[in-house]
Amino acid sequence: MPLAVYVLGLSVFALGTSEFMLSGLLPPIAEDMHVSIPRAGLLISAFAIGMVVGAPLLAVATLRLPRRTTLISLITLFGIGQVAGALAPSYGVLFASRVVSALACAGFWAVGASVAVAMVSSGARARALAVMIGGLSTANVVGVPVGAFLGEHLGWRSAFWAVAAASAVALVGVATLIPSIPLPEEKPRLGRELSVYRDPQVWLGIITVMLAAGGVFCTFSYLAPLLTKVAGLDSGWVPTVLALFGIGAVVGTTIGGRIADAHLFGVLLTGTGASTVFLVALALLGQFATAAVLLAFLLGVSSFYTAPALNARMFNVAGAAPTLAGATTTAAFNLGNTSGPWLGGAVIDAGFGYLATAWAGAALTVTGLGAAALSLRLQRRGGTSRVVAGASAAVENPVRSEA
Repeated sequence: MPLAVYVLGLSVFALGTSEFMLSGLLPPIAEDMHVSIPRAGLLISAFAIGMVVGAPLLAVATLRLPRRTTLISLITLFGIGQVAGALAPSYGVLFASRVVSALACAGFWAVGASVAVAMVSSGARARALAVMIGGLSTANVVGVPVGAFLGEHLGWRSAFWAVAAASAVALVGVATLIPSIPLPEEKPRLGRELSVYRDPQVWLGIITVMLAAGGVFCTFSYLAPLLTKVAGLDSGWVPTVLALFGIGAVVGTTIGGRIADAHLFGVLLTGTGASTVFLVALALLGQFATAAVLLAFLLGVSSFYTAPALNARMFNVAGAAPTLAGATTTAAFNLGNTSGPWLGGAVIDAGFGYLATAWAGAALTVTGLGAAALSLRLQRRGGTSRVVAGASAAVENPVRSEA
């Protein structure tokens, strides 16, 4: 695995910490900004919306720009967004800073994923993407709990300053260790890349990613109040439980990344099915502190176990458009990260309580399980469109390794 792939994984640590740390900071942010917890939860959706819009937009805008220069510019913009969040005098400014940070984060993910995939063989795509996702897992183990700890003891703004410092370190790493990657001799053509969206398998991939992510984040976004208000844990336990979720994410990413190249649909179906079971169990047993803590860990395992396969699947079905494939996966994940917290907040506002977010999340993941099963059935019947198959002639047929 090229060193540059690990550098990208280290950079994703800073991005992932910012994306997920609000799950442990919602109560102090809500109190300081004089808003409800569900409205504070919209800050998570704001980041996700920025990712949804930013991934394809910046992928298209930077299609013909040098990859290394693009990555440097985006990580710099991301750091500026973190400083703006730390200094935000109002909820509106904080909301805007989250969107700006998300736009930069989305662009970095899309370009970084295409760079990682381009540097390895088609049989090692899931492993390369697992390294990047490993940065996200590490963010959940270290960055998110540290952010919650800082928020508890030094105020929530200190967490934003910490991420700004981490992004500065990431900038140095990208600038010094990512090699200059030459553009292909034949310039990328937007029309050819857009043709992949005529393949129904691409859309099934988008739906699967969106629902798998949305189901977990419907509950994870409100994990802190669930633990304190329902399970009866002290607020000091929140960073520890978030760390357990992150440890589960590392375990899941490691296992999923190693086997997804050979058993892609097996990972998709078992992982999404496991997330559904764990969410239902949390809905039934979440009032018991031990069960809530254990299930938070297991959700980390199952959700990140599927992540390398979800990413690799998109690159397989959209191989003719490597840049847009990364952007599409990023957008799909964050469509889930947007709809999940919104649905969870709607359930809470309707008076059903924090445990009901797990029921809502399970409804999303079981639907995603159905989409993955349909995609497998279409593939076994030869369901890839002629347009995309022709455009991807140079890409190895993934049917044998995924079956």
